[in-house]
Amino acid sequence: MAWHLARQGHRITLIDPGLEEPLERTSGDGNHLTGTRASLGVLMGNVFRRSSGRGWRLRQRSMALWPSWVCALQRQEPELILETPLLQLADGDETLGRMRKLADTRSACGLSLLERHQLQAVWPGVTHGGLLSERDGRINPLVLLKALRKALADLPVTGVAAAVETIRRAKPGQGGGWRLGCHDGSCLHQDTVVICAALNSPALLEPLGHPRPMQPVLGQALRLEITSGPTDWMSWPAVLVHRGYNLIPDGHGHVLLGATVEPGERSEPEPLQLMRHLEDSAPEWLRNAKVLEHWSGLRARPVERPAPLLERLEPGLLLATGHYRNGVLLTPATAEWVEQHLEDSVSMITRS
Repeated sequence: MAWHLARQGHRITLIDPGLEEPLERTSGDGNHLTGTRASLGVLMGNVFRRSSGRGWRLRQRSMALWPSWVCALQRQEPELILETPLLQLADGDETLGRMRKLADTRSACGLSLLERHQLQAVWPGVTHGGLLSERDGRINPLVLLKALRKALADLPVTGVAAAVETIRRAKPGQGGGWRLGCHDGSCLHQDTVVICAALNSPALLEPLGHPRPMQPVLGQALRLEITSGPTDWMSWPAVLVHRGYNLIPDGHGHVLLGATVEPGERSEPEPLQLMRHLEDSAPEWLRNAKVLEHWSGLRARPVERPAPLLERLEPGLLLATGHYRNGVLLTPATAEWVEQHLEDSVSMITRS
């Protein structure tokens, strides 16, 4: 978001304690990853079930913007690509019927229905067909972060690696705007603030009279080494979705598998096993795969409000957070929404 706004000529102060974190996943320390580092980067914009409403419009806008974003960021990181297509396998006649309707109404969006005989090379023994989306897929989130960091270094963006603890309205004698109190004891004065602090947003908003409760939803993911079965992925899509889980080829003999949906902040072994076995539908090669990495991340889901939260709370105070499972997907549309609502200078809080 900061990259997009800076390119439009806005003066940005990016306040994020994660600015100095390494661009890699660390596992085994019992801590949850946050934000994009925990994501698999799956883009499911055109296969969204609904065909109207804000959620559909945001997805369509993001999918329209992502190709140009990737093209621009490839100047900093040539490895950044939009990986397509995405394939959803049907797990029953009812699911297949819904997929058929989507394929019939969204052929212009690149959707088509595949019969089970067309899927044997990808998923031998498949009992139903699947929905192929030529334009959905994935962006590697770690490569994306690397590209954004390089791009920000070439733009007039001030980075502050600190956690914001308080936001207060500045008094008229202080020039108006907002005063931000940081964990390191510093205090920043900004004309406009955009809060993108996920699960930490409520603590910043409640004292200002804007209650926006969030609930954590944990997701676990795995990187696996295939010891028998497909290894070159030549016939595979960029993302295969089965029973709500994503399988993503990750180099020769490796695959990413994610992610669980677990209310709360505690990783549990049972959901992990259900995912690992695709709820008892996993082929033998997947069941026998060796676990190379295991990590978990927290998503922020708004309570009794649709995700994401895109609101102009007060003059100079914007809220753009709570994307739940679609943070990477909706990044371009969110950035565009913020740009349309900006006033004067902007301070962005990505996490606190």
